[in-house]
Amino acid sequence: MAELGDVLARLGGRYAAELGIDLKSGPQARQQWFLAAILFGARISGQLAARTYRVFAARGVFSPQAILDQGWDRLVELLDEGGYARYDYKTATKLLRVMASLKEGYQGDLERLHAAAQDPADLEARLKALAPGIGDATVNIFLRELRGIWPKAAPILSPLARQAAAALGWLAPALSDQEALNTLQDAWRSQPVPGYDFADLEAALVRRGLELRRARGKAGGGG
Repeated sequence: MAELGDVLARLGGRYAAELGIDLKSGPQARQQWFLAAILFGARISGQLAARTYRVFAARGVFSPQAILDQGWDRLVELLDEGGYARYDYKTATKLLRVMASLKEGYQGDLERLHAAAQDPADLEARLKALAPGIGDATVNIFLRELRGIWPKAAPILSPLARQAAAALGWLAPALSDQEALNTLQDAWRSQPVPGYDFADLEAALVRRGLELRRARGKAGGGG
């Protein structure tokens, strides 16, 4: 069985940290990650999503008001600049709807949304209710990196992370979602890696899951 530290050393931790976002630093960082999570949530490569986020961040466009101020045409331009062309129109519309809803319902403040949620399930429901297109994948991407930072951020393991953990021999296939999460968290508590936390391990497992998916695609033929 691979050691947790070995997996983290090879694959790295949180995606947010890779983007230069310190999620523990405060609300602005979590708003930045929310934008990034929306971009990562589309069927697009992580590399292009990260590049597109950096285009927005370089211009200081990540708060609800800043995104709304751009307007649809300018958002499409920014998305195209990052290489997001395949989903530019749809994503520009989604960003405007999400940020308008966040501003109307929670004064543009994700911390208010978290505070208003009664429990983890309600938190996920409130995020999805912001606009069409904010689905399970986007919410999981966003919340798994806030595990341990927001008390109500407690999503199940993503399918990619679960597949990777099973391939590493860490999880039995028959476990329920909650049992799988509990098993991994128990393993982390018994073998923590200095400088990281459990959310970093989840991100590393997602990266490994993506590697496995790509390997299966190549093995499936067609080159």
